[in-house]
Amino acid sequence: MDIRENLEQVQKEIVSAALDAGRNPKDVRLIAVSKTKPLSMVEEAADCGMMDFGENRPQELAEKQAQRPDLRWHQIGQLQKNKVRHIIDKVALIHSVDSLSLAEEIEKRAGVIDKIQDILIQVNISGEESKSGVKPEEAAELCRAISTLSHIRIRGLMTISVQGMSDEENFALFSRLRELAQEIDALKLDGVSMQELSMGMTHDFLPAIRAGATMIRVGSGIFGVREYL
Repeated sequence: MDIRENLEQVQKEIVSAALDAGRNPKDVRLIAVSKTKPLSMVEEAADCGMMDFGENRPQELAEKQAQRPDLRWHQIGQLQKNKVRHIIDKVALIHSVDSLSLAEEIEKRAGVIDKIQDILIQVNISGEESKSGVKPEEAAELCRAISTLSHIRIRGLMTISVQGMSDEENFALFSRLRELAQEIDALKLDGVSMQELSMGMTHDFLPAIRAGATMIRVGSGIFGVREYL
């Protein structure tokens, strides 16, 4: 497996998908999902110009960030309140905030170090019970509640699609998230912007880009099939 070749292929597909959608490819940020992968693979990708890396487990993120603080680290997996303290001084963006109680813990920990923490609101746009995320109809109210917290800045929304769906089905799902972001943006809430849409992974980032994704999260497409520990 050649990480450089994989990255070049993914980046080529990003450019093609963006241009086909009438978008600027530079408006789509690739996040390399490095969870369970060794630091050596992260460094290989970084040598190819990658700056943004996504982790699911806070402890793993903290360990890797300590060795490569020059890179931008993203918490993309479900985050438990008692793990916030491990990453609050290490993470550029938390993609997976889906409750006021989690946001309040982030607020508390960010306040201690006088940091404004950027977050995304995770929305369960598919309605699958197994998926994390706030219900679409409750997302605006959650944004409104979090907007009162002084050490948090909401930058947009995140979602995960459904395995096994067609590109057109995924496009419809991702388009609903874009529409929801537009509705929230129209509320003009303080400290809330909808400039980021984190959606699309290795198997579905092409329809995500077509639907307006500004961040895609690609793991196996760069690093190969993941080994779950």
